[in-house]
Amino acid sequence: MSLLEDLQWRGIIYQQTDEEGIENTLGKEAISLYCGVDPTADSMHIGHLLPFLTLRRFQKEGHRPIVLVGGATGLIGDPSGKSEERKLQTLETVQHNVNCIKNQLKRIFDFEGENGAIMVNNYDWAGSMDIVTFLRDYGKHVGVNYMLAKDTISSRLETGISFTEFTYTILQAMDFLHLYENHNCKMQIGGSDQWGNITTGLELIRKMAPEGSKAYGLTIPLVTKADGTKFGKTESGAIWLDSEKTSPYEFYQFWINTADADVIKYLKFFTFLSREEIEGLEKAVQDEPHLRKAQKALAEEMTRMIHGDAALEQAIKITAALFSGEIKNLSASEIKQGFKDVPSYEHSEGGELGIVDLLVAAKISPSKRQAREDVTNGAVSVNGERITELDYTLSDKDKIEDQFTVIRRGKKKYFLIKY
Repeated sequence: MSLLEDLQWRGIIYQQTDEEGIENTLGKEAISLYCGVDPTADSMHIGHLLPFLTLRRFQKEGHRPIVLVGGATGLIGDPSGKSEERKLQTLETVQHNVNCIKNQLKRIFDFEGENGAIMVNNYDWAGSMDIVTFLRDYGKHVGVNYMLAKDTISSRLETGISFTEFTYTILQAMDFLHLYENHNCKMQIGGSDQWGNITTGLELIRKMAPEGSKAYGLTIPLVTKADGTKFGKTESGAIWLDSEKTSPYEFYQFWINTADADVIKYLKFFTFLSREEIEGLEKAVQDEPHLRKAQKALAEEMTRMIHGDAALEQAIKITAALFSGEIKNLSASEIKQGFKDVPSYEHSEGGELGIVDLLVAAKISPSKRQAREDVTNGAVSVNGERITELDYTLSDKDKIEDQFTVIRRGKKKYFLIKY
């Protein structure tokens, strides 16, 4: 399959500005193409991944990716997909976010070799531009009626849009023109909500670049879940690429808990597994869904890509320990990841602690009577080992690295004791 045929098979192409032109150009030459992200936070989340992973597919086929982090556009705010004005961020905050996001993008792209990725920041060319230059050299080429026809702007006319956000599409168009002129960048890739911004860039190139200049745009579909709920969100919030915000274990769990109805689509979208491998996993979903081979492959591919082999091994280890109950095999840092969201109790006093008193104090059992019943019935375990003696006392040997003890009541209710 050609690159475009592979993208079509994966369901990655939503819109193209000139399908025949793109196909002919890619068939003749290796091109430079770009995708951008605004640093609205100090980490990307998995909702940002698909356009960049698509850009990486082009790199694997010999094309040069340009990765743009919007230090300038991030100061303005993209109205796309927003029903109200974004809160403006300070220059210092945006610059901090730029640095954090740059490090995350380095995990996805190869920056070495003949077609090594280039990373740029649009603040470098837009940050020092004066308003008169902006209006005369760029604003003159973009009609108000043309901008009002854009969905991202027309959808905001009733609720209100500031002149700042109104002009965002011109700023992004300037990026495309700048990269076309300085890096021979012939294509922009973006999410489906970026169609208006991409076509404004093509309009600027048509009017301001030398006659005969040709560039293209390609957008990617919105990632959806079969049950209608939003992709990339859990009860605890967004799934971030920053391991401090979403631990590698939580990241791994998100992917491994993918529904059968979604897993093949996500394998096509997000992984670099071949068509043959994915079709084999699709058959496994149909023939032996209980083995969850497709989900395991998805979780492993994504966790390895974003967090590396060591973090993947740790996530698998935590998962296996929780499934088997072998808690003692985990380190304190692994406990911290695996039990981040379970109820916890801080025991600050020194000395030993009786199991019945602890169950009540930590609100694991509602009363002493119930606590005694839970212990004698074998419903309580400490670090994976069942406790049935009412006089059992927790001591230093029950503290994992002197920091935690994991109590389980029943089959699935975990509690974390902190010291």
